[in-house]
Parts: sequence; structure tokens; C-alpha cells
Amino acid sequence: MVLSFLFIYGYNYNVHVMAQWPSGGSTRFYDFKVQTKRVTKLCSTKDMVTINGKFPGPSVYAQEDDRIIVNVTNETPFNITIHWHGVRQKLSCWFDGPSYITQCPIQAGQSFAYEFTMVKQKGTFFWHAHVSWLRATVYGALIVYPKTAVPYPFKAPYEEHTLILGEYWLQDVVQLERATAASGGPPTPTNAYTINGHPGPNYNCSNNDVYQIDVVSGKTYLLRLIHAGLNMENFFAIANHKLTIVEADAEYTKPFTTDRVMLGPGQTMGVLVTADQSPGKYSMAMGPYMSAKGVKFQNISSIAYFQYSGAVPNSLSLPAKLPCFNDNLAVKTVMDGLRSLNPVNVSRQIDTDLFVTIGLNVQKCHSKTPKQNCQGLNNGVMAASMNNISFVKPKISLLEAYYKKINDSFTEDFPGVPLKFYDFVNGAPNNAPNNTQALNGTKALVLEYGARVQLIMQDTGTVTTENHPIHLHGYSFYVVGYGTGNYNLKTANFNLVDPPYMNTIGVPVGGWAAIRFVADNPGVWFMHCHLDIHQSWGLGTVLVVKNGKGDLEILPHPPADLPQC
Repeated sequence: MVLSFLFIYGYNYNVHVMAQWPSGGSTRFYDFKVQTKRVTKLCSTKDMVTINGKFPGPSVYAQEDDRIIVNVTNETPFNITIHWHGVRQKLSCWFDGPSYITQCPIQAGQSFAYEFTMVKQKGTFFWHAHVSWLRATVYGALIVYPKTAVPYPFKAPYEEHTLILGEYWLQDVVQLERATAASGGPPTPTNAYTINGHPGPNYNCSNNDVYQIDVVSGKTYLLRLIHAGLNMENFFAIANHKLTIVEADAEYTKPFTTDRVMLGPGQTMGVLVTADQSPGKYSMAMGPYMSAKGVKFQNISSIAYFQYSGAVPNSLSLPAKLPCFNDNLAVKTVMDGLRSLNPVNVSRQIDTDLFVTIGLNVQKCHSKTPKQNCQGLNNGVMAASMNNISFVKPKISLLEAYYKKINDSFTEDFPGVPLKFYDFVNGAPNNAPNNTQALNGTKALVLEYGARVQLIMQDTGTVTTENHPIHLHGYSFYVVGYGTGNYNLKTANFNLVDPPYMNTIGVPVGGWAAIRFVADNPGVWFMHCHLDIHQSWGLGTVLVVKNGKGDLEILPHPPADLPQC
């Protein structure tokens, strides 16, 4: 995963004619074979789903405005789709990848070609499975470079390295998901955190299962951090070294120097690190951030090495200092430092003003075997919701249902405000052990093309307050404000000058976040918590953005090889 210099090949020719965003670059072709592979880690062997037999999967490289075509062939018995996380999919919603939202899964023995253009996008992205919990092992980097001869807005690094943060279970993750859903309770914590698939020396049988970057004294390195974990947010730090953030969610930021960063699943970050310490072996550590109360989690850190050339071989590594697992201030400090590189054009006028509560619920137990199926709080079944509606995934693709006007797949009545207002953080009327129920439904929120949208997301304390990494497909958005407690229009501070432009925002524990975007990309777009257990429990909804009137404002027809349910 080292790139000292870059040479990307590409072929320029048209594939099939379809109203699509014009590509100004080359076309990059990749072949993904979905395969099971036998892997031994943590003293245990299991079969797991991979792409091309690699864990993590192969990196995809391109330049800004390039077209990317990835042919995915499923050689496993499991359903699969691939989501291109952070790619805005301008006029290519059909290729976004979330199962039953924009497509039916690619079934065993089938193929599907994903085709999209990196329109005005560059930076650190990633791809991952978007079916069940398969993204625990099916993920990889998508690195998009500036156009030829366009420099970075910071001094060119000596080398670049990609570090993908992940989680590893001894158990088969498909069985884990099924068992968790059947239990009605929380999931088993991960057996290990991983850096580029390696747990590091803190875990059983892993002394030699360690990722290492070899560095030269005095040189500066760009580390592309990607959080591909499933159910945990994590701190990352390097012993005795500062990290200077220059990119967040594939958008440049003003340089911000810190001792550590926190990433939630779905977030990416570019950090510059200078090898300015005495030669030695320094730990790069990934440890837990858990803001919820009463949740079990893995407390052992994953370690990789930042090793100077000339350091004594086999020397002990210097330990990295990570914040305490529930250090909310450390998280806020990093968020406070994120600013867009240049002043930005944030809409002052709002056409659609939305207020959405996010949080956990407990549904009543209706099982005849409650000991097996009702292991949630107060012997109930765990759930999660937006505006107290728990999202039910449909049986067919919502985009297809919307495009072909197939009735009864979803309703267009997701409420733009909560059904009732109260003290969301501290005094919810449905506090346990009272009524903590959510309504169930496949409800969409419809937006007019070109609508200037403001969305306030409010964490709730119905079960426990928690930092939720909320991801919006098809868009980036300006994070214009955030704070603790209940959102209050009169006291909220907004940054309309240089807010960060992100695709996944950690809504603060017991707090709120405000985002703005213009609905200028037609399609059906999933918005959900990127903690997969919360997504499984129903913490999500879909935004339907209508077509505009111009040629480049209308969703093209579906591709011929779109998988069928």
C-alpha cells in the first residue's frame, strides 16, 4: 500500500451509450471476483468472503474526472453488492450499491458492472460490501488523485500509505448477523481491531501479524486513514508524533495538527506525519471510542509499527497514548479543528428545513421463546430509528420501484420533523422502562430537484445517548454546526464561512449536528447510521430526489445487466 510515485494506465473508449455525466478523464477498468478464502488469525482458521482472495481487498486508483468500471463476479453462495463510499454518483444512482435501495443483490454466479465518474472529486475514498455484515471483510481503498500536473495544496509528501482500520471476528459474520438479529439483543464485540487486516502483537498468535511502515528520518508522509470497521468508532495515534489533518472525507481541509484523531465507520482522513523523532520503532495504535452507556466492547488496541530506517532491529516499540474510551472532549477537539481549505458557498436560503431525531429503541417482546429472542433491555427487542420510525428494508430495489412506479414497496411520508417534541437528550417520555417503541415502515422523504436543504440531526437518550456516524449516499454536505444538548435555534452557533464538506458526520453524543446541501442529484439515496448494528436495527431512511428539467438533471434509465431480486 505504498505509493512513492504514481503511474496510472487507462484506456479511452466508450463502453455503452447512456445519458451520463461527461467524463473528462480516462477510463479505469477493474475486475472484482467475490471469493471465499481460508484465513488463519488469532489462533483460529475460518472461511471468509473476500475480493480476489485479498484481505483487505484490492485498491482502486484513478484521477479526478476519470470514469471507473468495475466488473463484479460473485463466486460465493452469498448475495453481494459493492458501495463506493463517498462517491457522489452524479447521474449514476443505479451504481451506488446499497442492497434493496438502489439495486437487488448480485446473486451466486451472477455478474454486474459498476460504472461511474469521479466528477470533481479527488481524495481518499473506499469501497465496501453493502449486504448484511459482509463489509466486515469485503472492503478496500479507492484513491483518486488530482488531475495531472495539479499539486496537492500542501507540500508533496515523500511517500503515501493507506491505513484501513477494521474489525475481525472469529465467527462467520453472516452467522453473527443472523444470530444477533434472532437474539433481539446486542452483537458480540469484535475479537480484534485490525490495521490493514493485521491485529498486531496485543492479540493471541499475532506477534508477527503486524502492519509496518518503514520511514526515513526527516521525511514527511501522507497517511490515508480509512475506517472500514463494522460497529465501533476508534481513536488513532502514533507514539511521539503529531498528525496534521489535511483532508477529511475526501475534501481538503485547513491544516490542523493534533496528537490523535477519531474516526467512525465510513469516515476517511488524510494526515501528514513527519519522521522527526530519534530513530526507533513507534507504535501506531487503534483503540476504542465508546460513547454509549452499558455496551460491551473490545478494549484491546490494535498496533502497527512506524519504523525508522537505522533503528535497532527487533527493538521494543514505544507505546502510543490513546484517549480514554469515553473521552468525548478528545472527539470534539478534532471536530472543532475541521475547516474547509477555502471559503465556501453555503446556501443562506433554505427551501426544505428538516429535523430528524436519531437513537435506539426497545420493542415489546412478541416471541414464544423470549429467552432466545428477547435479549434486549428489559427483556425486549432492540431497535433503532429516525424520527421514531424504524426503517424496514424492502424486498425489491426502491430505486427500481420508484423508477418503474411499482406500488406498495414504500410510502412517501417520512416526517420532516419528529412526531412530538420533548427533552430529547434527558427526559424522553418513552424512557425505559416505559414505552420505548418505534413505528416500523419503509418510508421515504421526497425532495424537489434543486431544493436547498438544511437537516438538523438530534441524538436522543431513549435508551442511551451515543455518537452516531450518519452517512448520506449520493451527496457531500456542509457541516454548518453541532453542539451538545437539545438543538436550540436561538443559541446554536453556525459556521457559514468555511465549514467542512463531509459525507459521514458523527452526531455528537447527547447532542446535534446541522448539515446543508442542495438536492441536485436525482435518485433514491440511503441515509443511515454507519454502525451496522444500528443500521440493522432500523436507523436509516431514504431521500428520493426528483428529476430536474435539464439534460444533466434527469436520472438515466437502468443498466441492462441490473441484477434482479
